Formats: sequence, structure tokens, C-alpha cells
Amino acid sequence: MAKHCEICGKAPRKSADRSFSNKQNVHTQEPNLQSVKALVNGSVKRIRVCTSCIKAGKVTKAI
Repeated sequence: MAKHCEICGKAPRKSADRSFSNKQNVHTQEPNLQSVKALVNGSVKRIRVCTSCIKAGKVTKAI
């Protein structure tokens, strides 16, 4: 299962933490994805969408 939003395409990205001694710890920041039943082209499908798209109203939830 892919870790990207099906609406905006937001995907995991690499980030670095820097300590006081300037050591670099690389880790991944993953988007907050939720599986939602949504109307897609008139039919109900379960898609993985980030919470920012849900808040912005880019997804029409199916009842």
C-alpha cells in the first residue's frame, strides 16, 4: 500500500535532526493518511487521503 495521498500526492519525505554536536539523524516524515469512503466519478470507493485534504473539503465523503 502506497504511503501517498490520492488527492494531492503528498508523500513521505526525509528530514534531518541536528544535535548540539552537529550530528545528523535522518528520519522520514510521513503524511497523516486516513482511509475514507468517498465519491469518485459517481461511485463509492475507499481511498487514502491526508487530513489536510479532508479539512480543506477536497473530498466528498460517501454516506
